[in-house]
Amino acid sequence: MPSTALAELRRVFGHDRFRGEQGEIVEQLIAGGDALVLMPTGGGKSLCYQLPALLREGTGIVVSPLIALMQDQVEALRQLGVRAAFLNSSLDAQAAMQVERQLADGQLDLLYVAPERLLTPRFLSLLERSRIALFAIDEAHCVSQWGHDFRPEYRQLTLLHERWPEVPRIALTATADAPTRREIVERLALEDARQFVSSFDRPNIRYTVVAKDDSRRQLLEFLDDHRGDSGIVYCLSRRKVDATAELLAGRGLRALPYHAGLDASVRAEHQRRFLREDGIVMVATIAFGMGIDKPDVRFVAHIDLPKSLEGYYQETGRAGRDGDPAEAWLAYGLGDAVLLRRMIEDGDAGEERKRLERAKLDALIGYCESTACRRQALLTYFGEAHAGACGHCDNCQQPPATWDATEAARKALSCAYRTEQRFGAAHLIDVLRGADTAKVRQFGHQSVSTYGIGGDLDAKQWRGVFRQLVSAGLLEPDIEGHGALRLTAEATPLLRGERRLQLRAEPPRRERRRSQANGAARVASPAIELPAHATARFIALRTWRAEAARAQNVPAYVIFHDATLRSIAIESPGDLDALACIGGVGASKLERYGREVIAALEASQ
Repeated sequence: MPSTALAELRRVFGHDRFRGEQGEIVEQLIAGGDALVLMPTGGGKSLCYQLPALLREGTGIVVSPLIALMQDQVEALRQLGVRAAFLNSSLDAQAAMQVERQLADGQLDLLYVAPERLLTPRFLSLLERSRIALFAIDEAHCVSQWGHDFRPEYRQLTLLHERWPEVPRIALTATADAPTRREIVERLALEDARQFVSSFDRPNIRYTVVAKDDSRRQLLEFLDDHRGDSGIVYCLSRRKVDATAELLAGRGLRALPYHAGLDASVRAEHQRRFLREDGIVMVATIAFGMGIDKPDVRFVAHIDLPKSLEGYYQETGRAGRDGDPAEAWLAYGLGDAVLLRRMIEDGDAGEERKRLERAKLDALIGYCESTACRRQALLTYFGEAHAGACGHCDNCQQPPATWDATEAARKALSCAYRTEQRFGAAHLIDVLRGADTAKVRQFGHQSVSTYGIGGDLDAKQWRGVFRQLVSAGLLEPDIEGHGALRLTAEATPLLRGERRLQLRAEPPRRERRRSQANGAARVASPAIELPAHATARFIALRTWRAEAARAQNVPAYVIFHDATLRSIAIESPGDLDALACIGGVGASKLERYGREVIAALEASQ
């Protein structure tokens, strides 16, 4: 690695060494080569193009899909003393023209632009008159028409190579399985690019999946451990977002809704507050968050099933970008799977697309029902080997019990058959448990042979049986029949006694801790425990940082990340020279904040 790159890394970003393959990627771009980079969220993708843009002549052009992402990254770069700007619809005409002049005059190190604007004749003409250091295509998975974030404009970005073949390009994403990776290469003409594939593992995230049993109660119990933390709760529908945000706010949490049905100004304000304030819980549809840079999100909770493992991985990846402990929590039920299958079948996509979406949903359901290490299952899906036994997921920390469910499964399958395969799980459970309901009497199901033969299991256990029978492919929802369950060919050997079936046991309901059940607020504690002598200094530094951020109207983390503040609190540098040796304190921040940091430390003694 050239010494100039390391020197610039230290001077600007305040780091003494690269992480993982960052150094090789930087070297590839500085030398004028193309690169395809797959690196998990929080792995340091941005530095892979930001540093080469500083070391090559001209301006680095960064294609970015979201306004909020551009603004946050530009503000963070300006804090580092980098000449950065963005061009998007948030700028008025005068401000946009000023940025265009800066680009043409060579006064910018980095310029962020949306693909839609980049492709306009005006902007392409501007690029022809400018000196370009490199092109960075962020969120490159948006090129895939089979993906969860498809943006058709991304497919036209091949013109960058066609019109500026001598300018190096780097495409980056945190979410791409092998087929998506091949599509990125093909669609962006990156056949000759060097590929850098980092591990998809996010070891600081704890993965948990629970079977739905009153998801509102389950969510509140999960959030008891996260009062005062910043986090995201994902819901499938706008109506559920609004209801959940209202529920959480009523329990004393600082919860805000976010979905496409809200006024644009309300969405922007809620996103601004989430980025700039501590302890906000954003309740959102999946429309929220792509490219969110907030590093201290301590949890991501799904109270509805996402649409694919790629979507799940990207959404959960918004937790713990700072490397500190974080949680990914998912509540999953049979109704989720039935609803998503219906959405696939009712969609206007072609049969090939529907087949792919069904396969992706099956993979996600398999992940939810797995009794093996969650991390192993997730990484295997992305083609990465993992030995399992990560010790940091629910299945590893509390291995699920299994039971011989052969007879129960036969009863469930027989009940579906005896009731003519016209009913969903809720009614079948009533029949099996001998319930006297109006629906049972209406259809005469108190007379079928399976009525009352399932009294040995409670309703929750039966829901687990039906959910896992669907997951195992022995039952399938009849989408046209409003979710009625019907037998598949795979059910025949079980009914004939030719195979046995082990299922995951439903865990007992968790005892709710009384100490936090009343919704009393708690101040978020550091995700990593500090030595006692450093705690007061850390709190004082965070207080100073919050005041500095409010004064500048920027997110606190663009001033210093918590990891940097922890290092400062532990080392307690007594002067600027000692502070300059702390990781994350570059030359610009040392000059801008150094004396204030030393003063905050002295005041905390």
